[in-house]
Formats: sequence, C-alpha cells, structure tokens
Amino acid sequence: MRIVFMGTPAFSVTVLEALVQAGHEIACVYTQPPRPAGRGQAERPTPVHTRAAAMRVPVRHPKSLRTPEVQAEFAALDADVAVVVAYGLILPQAVLDAPRRGCLNIHASLLPRWRGAAPIQRAIMAGDAETGVCIMQMEAGLDTGPVLLCRAIPIGETETASALHDRLACLGAEAIVTALADLDRLTPQPQPAEGVTYAAKIDKSEAQVDWTRPAIEIDRQIRGLSPFPGAWTMIAGKRVKLIGCQLANGTGAPGTVLKGLTIACATGAVEITALQPEGKPRMSADDYLRARVSRRVL
Repeated sequence: MRIVFMGTPAFSVTVLEALVQAGHEIACVYTQPPRPAGRGQAERPTPVHTRAAAMRVPVRHPKSLRTPEVQAEFAALDADVAVVVAYGLILPQAVLDAPRRGCLNIHASLLPRWRGAAPIQRAIMAGDAETGVCIMQMEAGLDTGPVLLCRAIPIGETETASALHDRLACLGAEAIVTALADLDRLTPQPQPAEGVTYAAKIDKSEAQVDWTRPAIEIDRQIRGLSPFPGAWTMIAGKRVKLIGCQLANGTGAPGTVLKGLTIACATGAVEITALQPEGKPRMSADDYLRARVSRRVL
C-alpha cells in the first residue's frame, strides 16, 4: 500500500522499519518538529525523523495540521492509508478523511483501557497483569475508534516501562503488518462503553517516592516511571533516580534502609536493583554500594 506514516518517538521507529520491510511504499513521514535538547539546546530531530532521513523517505514536521495549506499537502500525497503511532498531534477531520482507507492507529493498550498519552506507564503503575496493542480505525474522539485487531501480552513482575515499551513496539509492528495484509477481511469492532480508563500524561510531580506508601505501590511507581522521568528519592543528602526494583521481605520504619538497598515501606519493603545518582551514569545497586564503601575507606 501507499502509506503516510505519522509518528515521533523511538516506539514509532520499529513500526516504520517493519512497514518498509513488508514492502509498503512510504509516501511521506510526518513527525514532530525538531526541538532544543541537551546542554547546548541545539535543535534535535525526533527519532522517527532521523530514521526516515536515513532511509531517504520524505519527512514533514508541521507544527499543526489545522491549516488549509497543510491539509491540502497531506491530501495530495494520495495515500491508501495513514499509519499513526505516538505522533503527538491531533488529526483534524480533513486529515482523517484524506487517505482512501482512512487512518489506522497503533495504541499500546487493550482498549478501551488506557486511552490517552501514557498507557504503558499507567498499566504498570496500576498493577495490570497484562497489556498489549490495538490497531484502531481513527475518528475524532481520543482513542475511541473501532478496533480491527488486538494482541495481548503479560506484564512481568519486575518489568519496567522501558522494557515493556520495547516489547510492545515489536508487537505493534507485527500487528500493523498483519492488519494491513488482512484489511479487507477484518471487521472493525466498536469499543465497549464499559471499562474505559484514561492514561493521563505523566507529570514530574508524580516521581518522588513516598516511603509511607505500601511496598507494592512504590514498586509499581518505580518500574512504571523507569527510565523517564524516573522515580527518585534522597540518599545521603543527594537525589537519586531509581531505575529498577523488586519487592522484598522486611519491615521497619518507612524509609529505613534495612540492608543493602532494601528500603522499608508502610507495609513490606522494596529492593532497589538499579539507580542513577545525580550527575552520574546509571549503575547497579551493587556497583553503587561498592563505590560508597570505597569512598568511606578513602
């Protein structure tokens, strides 16, 4: 098919590559504009922009899709279908209507659960046993369109948002290739009215760990926010980002270090397995503890 691809982060890159490998023609890639990043605040293209340019695929990055000029340029691409995954801009009706077969969205949840911006993180933070991807026909509402195909996977007991992200990206790539191949045979299923939840965008104010909460909630918070923005706490007067953890045995006053990096919570305890001290690279808990012992000896 002749496809317009619309995506922005690394999650979307896996899908773009799969569409090309499946033999589809990518008429154009739409992505978010370059934005300042790093210490020098130089403008940096999105991961999708970088990969598309390397593949010699035309790239557009309008700030909005609402102007008549941008909509006319989109329609002139004469696409069979638009594939949208974590794009980040709302598609007006004129854009939704332009491709002959409409716009298909790859959403990283089992709709109608976790509509919205942060379905991967919210699924872990809520303690969901499973998640997955849905291929959805897009309409004007937020992730409300009928579903063509779903794929489900379990969430691991110690799985972080980063690890789940990578698995879902591969699953989404496989699912969209299958959906496009079977498009004439798939029947869109309306989403049920029951079970709707919204995955609100992650706010940095959610990242500080409150050790007076139960261990199971803190474990989910750390894993769900890893690696970004990263749950954090203060250790020896310095801010430390918590990257990986697991539930552990032990009791004590909330916030007390029981042994190693096992920390007591309101009920139960959490063992930190990976972390990133402020201004330092990510490291394992063992490396962090060895470094602290070494400094004390010196």
